[in-house]
Amino acid sequence: MTNAENTPEVSSQALEDRVNNRSQRPNSVAFKAFMASNWAPASSELPGLDEVADHAAGRRRAISELFKGERLVIPAGPLKVRSNDCDYRFRPHSAFAHLTGLGLDHEPDAVLILEPTDEGKGDDGGHHHATLYFRPLAGRDTEQFYADARSGEFWIGPRPTLAEFKARLGLATAHLDELEVAITKNVGAPEIGGISIRLVRKVDENIDALVDTARYNTAKDPENLDLTALDALDEVLSEALSELRLLKDEWEIQQMKVAIAATVQGFEEVVKSLPRAIGHRRGERVVEGAFFARAREEGNELGYDTIAAAGNNATILHWTHNNGTVKEGELLLLDAGVEADSLYTADVTRTLPTNGTFSEVQRKVYQAVLDAADAGFAAAQPGVKFRDIHSTATRVLAERLAEWGLLPVSVEEAVSPEGQQHRRWMPHGTSHHLGLDVHDCAQAKRELYLDGVLTEGMVFTIEPGLYFKNEDLAIPEEYRGIGVRIEDDILMTAEGPVNLSAALPRTPEEVENWMAGLAQG
Repeated sequence: MTNAENTPEVSSQALEDRVNNRSQRPNSVAFKAFMASNWAPASSELPGLDEVADHAAGRRRAISELFKGERLVIPAGPLKVRSNDCDYRFRPHSAFAHLTGLGLDHEPDAVLILEPTDEGKGDDGGHHHATLYFRPLAGRDTEQFYADARSGEFWIGPRPTLAEFKARLGLATAHLDELEVAITKNVGAPEIGGISIRLVRKVDENIDALVDTARYNTAKDPENLDLTALDALDEVLSEALSELRLLKDEWEIQQMKVAIAATVQGFEEVVKSLPRAIGHRRGERVVEGAFFARAREEGNELGYDTIAAAGNNATILHWTHNNGTVKEGELLLLDAGVEADSLYTADVTRTLPTNGTFSEVQRKVYQAVLDAADAGFAAAQPGVKFRDIHSTATRVLAERLAEWGLLPVSVEEAVSPEGQQHRRWMPHGTSHHLGLDVHDCAQAKRELYLDGVLTEGMVFTIEPGLYFKNEDLAIPEEYRGIGVRIEDDILMTAEGPVNLSAALPRTPEEVENWMAGLAQG
C-alpha cells in the first residue's frame, strides 16, 4: 500500500517546459526590447532559380497527370528526437525532396500541396497548382529569433524567407500557419462537390491525423468509413511517386556522379587509415570514421550506415556495429556511400586485403565474385529484365562453387527454383535501384521493378558476394572467415550500361597496386 505522505507533489511547471530550467534565459521587458533593436536589415536581394527547379517542375507535372481533380499532400516530415531535447540532423522524405528539389536539411514540418485546378489550367499546363508550406525566418524583432532553440536564427542560423524559396524553386510558397485550411478545405466525396485527398502517409503523424480527421468529418457515414479503401488511395500515391524515380533525369544523373566521386575519395581515405586501424582495438571504427569525415566534408551525410567489416564480420551482410578489430592479413569489406547535398547517394562496396596483398584463397574467392559482377554487367542491356542481372551473376557463383567442390548438387539443380543451394553463401539480391534512397523506388510495383525492363535513365547497383562464415561446417577450413562483395553503381544508357564507380579499382591486381600507391603517399 502506498503511503500518501510519501507521494511526490505535482509540480505546477509543465514537463515540456523543464528543459529550460538549465537555461537561465532572461525574460525581462528590458531584455526583450534590447534584443529586438539595432539589428542590420535583412537583405532584400533574391536568389536566382536553382538548377533543379525546372526538373522538379517536370516531376510535379508528371504526377499531376495521374491524379487529376485530387488534392495531393506530400510532407517533408518533422524533426526526430535523438535524446531529450537533441534532434537528429533533419532529412526530408525523399518524395518531398524529389518534387521540390530541396536537399540538405531544409525545412522540417514543411508540406508540399498540389491543389487541383481545371484540366490544363495548372502549373506548366498541368492540372494542379503547387504550393510549398513552411515556417519562414522569423524577424529579429521577435522572441522566436532568440528563444526558440529549434527554429530561431540565433540558435540554428538563418532560414529562407517565403520570397527566397519562391525565387529559388519557381514554386508558390505560403506560411505553415495556413496549412490546416489548405489541407482540409472542401474535402469530401467528389460526387457531392467535394475534393478527394491523397497523402504520403507515415511521414508526419500530425499531417496524417489532420487528413484523417478531415476525411472523417466530411464522410457521408463516418461510423462506417472504409479506412482500408482510404489507405489504398494513399498507397497508390506513394507507389506513383516511387515509380516516378525509376528513370533519372539529366540533373539527377549528375548528382549521382557527384555522390560517387566523393565516395571514391572516402575509400581512398580508408586505405590511408588502415595502418592506424590495424593497431587500434576498434579498428573498424577507425575505418568508419575515415569515411564519415570525407562524407561530411564533400557531401551532406552518409547515404546509409557504413559497413566496415573485417575478418569474419565481413560475412555479416549488414554489419554496422563496426566495433571489431582489423587484423593484418584479413579482408576488410567496406560498403559505404556519400549522400550529396542534393540527397542523392552512392552505394559502393570494395573488399580489401588489410595488408595490401590477397592471399591465394582470398584472391580465388575475390575473382569468383568479380567474375559474377562482370557477368551481371554484361547481361544488363536495354530491354533485358531487371531480374536477369541476378540470375546471370548468381549462376557464375554456382559454377565456381561447383568447381571448388562446395556445391552439394549440380549447377543446374542449384540454380533451379527447387534448388538454390548456392544461395547459402549469397542470400541477398544482386541489384537494387539507387537514387535519393539507397534502396530507391522501393514502393514501385513488382512488374516495374523486379520484372521491369532495363531502360535508359535507370541507375542501379550490381553487387554479388560470397560469405563463408567461421561457423560454416559445410566448407573446408581454408575458406572460413572470408567475406567478399563487389558493388558498383550502374547507369543504363541507350547504348548499354555504364559503370559510374569504375574509378575505384576492381581486379585483384588493380586493388593491390592502388593500395600500394596510397600507402606510399
